[in-house]
Amino acid sequence: MITFDTFRKIALSFPETTEEPHFEKTSFRVKNKIFATYDNKNKRACIKLSEIDQNVFSSAVKGIIFPVDNKWGKQGWTLIEMKKVHKDLFVDALTTAYCEVAPKKFTDQIRPNDNE
Repeated sequence: MITFDTFRKIALSFPETTEEPHFEKTSFRVKNKIFATYDNKNKRACIKLSEIDQNVFSSAVKGIIFPVDNKWGKQGWTLIEMKKVHKDLFVDALTTAYCEVAPKKFTDQIRPNDNE
C-alpha cells in the first residue's frame, strides 16, 4: 500500500514538480502540465502514460493499474489502486508518467540512459 505522503514525497522529488489542487483532487505538475493526481476519497492515483506504457502497466497487474474507463483513458490516463500496488511498481509508473509530460532536460536527469 502506498500512502499519500509517500506518493507526495516521490512526486515532489522530480525536477520542477509542483503540487496544486485540481477540482476535488491533488495534482502534481511539471511546467504546469499534470502528470499525476490523487483522489483521497477513493485512494487512487491517476497518471498520464503513453498508450504503449499504459498497456504494459495494465497488463502486468490487472485490477491494480488500469485505463480510466472513458475518453480520458484512451488518451493515456491510467488509474492505480493505492491500497494494492507495490511500491517498486508505483515508483516506476509514476516516473514513467513524469517522463511522459516533462521537458527532455528534466527527463534526462531522471533516466539519463533512455536515449542510448
